[in-house]
Amino acid sequence: MNDLAPIRAHALSALVPPPRLRLSDWIESNIWLPEGVSSLPGRVELWPFQRDIADAIGDPLIERVTLVKPVRVGFTTLLSGALASYVANDPAPILALLPTEADARDYMVSDLEPIFASSPALDGLLAAGEDRNTLLSRRFPGGSLKVVAAKAPRNLRRHNVRILLIDEADGMEVGPEGSPIRLAERRTLSFADRKIVLGSTPVFEATSHVLRSYAQSDARVFEVPCPDCGEFTEIQWQHIQWPEGQPLEAAFACPHCGVIVHERHKPAMVAAGRWRATRPEVEGHAGFRLNALVSLLTNASWGRLAQEFIGAKGDPSQLQTFVNTILAEGWREDGEELDEAAIEARAEKIGLDALPEDVLVITAGADVQHDRIEVTFTGWGEDGAPVFLGHEIVWGAHDDPALWSELDDLLTMRWPHPLGGSLGTEATVVDAGDGATMAAVLAFCAPRAGRKVLAGKGVAGTRPMIEPSRSKTPGGRLWLIGVDGIKTQLMNRITRGGAIRFSRSLGTAWFEQLASERAVVRYVRGQPQRRFERIPGRRAEALDCAVYAIAARQVLQVNFAMRREDLKAGWSGRSAARRSVIRSSWLGG
Repeated sequence: MNDLAPIRAHALSALVPPPRLRLSDWIESNIWLPEGVSSLPGRVELWPFQRDIADAIGDPLIERVTLVKPVRVGFTTLLSGALASYVANDPAPILALLPTEADARDYMVSDLEPIFASSPALDGLLAAGEDRNTLLSRRFPGGSLKVVAAKAPRNLRRHNVRILLIDEADGMEVGPEGSPIRLAERRTLSFADRKIVLGSTPVFEATSHVLRSYAQSDARVFEVPCPDCGEFTEIQWQHIQWPEGQPLEAAFACPHCGVIVHERHKPAMVAAGRWRATRPEVEGHAGFRLNALVSLLTNASWGRLAQEFIGAKGDPSQLQTFVNTILAEGWREDGEELDEAAIEARAEKIGLDALPEDVLVITAGADVQHDRIEVTFTGWGEDGAPVFLGHEIVWGAHDDPALWSELDDLLTMRWPHPLGGSLGTEATVVDAGDGATMAAVLAFCAPRAGRKVLAGKGVAGTRPMIEPSRSKTPGGRLWLIGVDGIKTQLMNRITRGGAIRFSRSLGTAWFEQLASERAVVRYVRGQPQRRFERIPGRRAEALDCAVYAIAARQVLQVNFAMRREDLKAGWSGRSAARRSVIRSSWLGG
């Protein structure tokens, strides 16, 4: 009987599953980051605040994980590590959802493939071969992986998946078929053991997908102990202080005891940190909120972040970027409408005939109506802020060649510069959004493309400020203008006192039209969307012109130092091409 005891013990142990390896431990044991993917290549070492997030993703009792995240905290590494763990240890149909096709391709090529190739435990599992359908669709033993763009919801129809990983959810918009996030979640309904992981940097507080998801979770916050009193605190921006004029000396002021804690103590504080659920009654949905103030990267030191804040606080567009990407907070709008009288009160004695010395570039935006074309001229300097210099109206039927000839004369005018020489319009966007006038606009712009006279069409949603249309347009090239983003930046600059300037010559009607729209939140297919809507009774030609002139600036490459020297030498627009490039800082670099 004693001889059979080891056999029975072995048989019984086979019936008991081995203890589950925590996902954080598995990632650190098996994931290697190659050069080019990480600034710290080699075996992954998770930061303390990353470990609980990873373990929640790997916990079979937790169905959903939400992460409100800043930049510089390694969420992509966590996402890739979780995906790799499922491929290697728990094969299943997996779907990774990202905002755009470019995002999806970049994630596969720049993150996943290098990590799988450099990690011995993963090598070959996603390799190209007969099991590879496409770049973004792979099969592996027991499962499959599809990396899908939210802008192509048709890709979500045919697939049922157990694991859904969503990155940058706030970059995804409601389309004709509804929210791509909701569409993706429906593909998991047939699996009782599904896992949904959603992470994003928040954008606008009123419409944020990730903030809404976090509000439905157990809402965990990461707290660190004060080295002096030992009390735990979620470090927030209000706790960071620095001597006047010395942002690099920024430190943490404990809200409990008031002691000033310097950067050198941060690693130990973070190592001793803990996640605390503020809604512990919620089960099955782990939510994590994190900001960059606990990041251990050198470029996220309190002093560096204070320096970034000082550089951003005077520019609403850059301040929003700081609030979103560093503090991981949604942006709140100060007001729904612009006050045209207050804007006009800021107008100065400047204009096309009295150019400010710091204006070194001029662009134009043209709005085409059936009986006229309205044009706003906008100046630019090194600070990237627009200077609205003048507004002209050219009268005539849109199909009359004389109208377009007069517009051409207007766009080729030059104005004397106080440094010497002269400036002319170097880029123009002409509105081609009206189907009735599009053919005439394209016919005007096509032969003037060398002068950067571009036919533009406004598109809503989260889009680049300007990009060429992928669709072929008979008669010429069409450029797509991301009007919502430009209007948001313009409204933020005006309402928050940004360095934006106006000429008195613009006239009261121009200022009224600039303030013709307001930002509102509307529910579309059950999802909140932020939109700009026309205030009843207002005309919007000036706003459209301003938007197009801002878009036109983005296609120019200018060396401002050289331009200044050229003007002093009498430059009149006919000198050789510029030698080096400085891009617009309109969006904060």
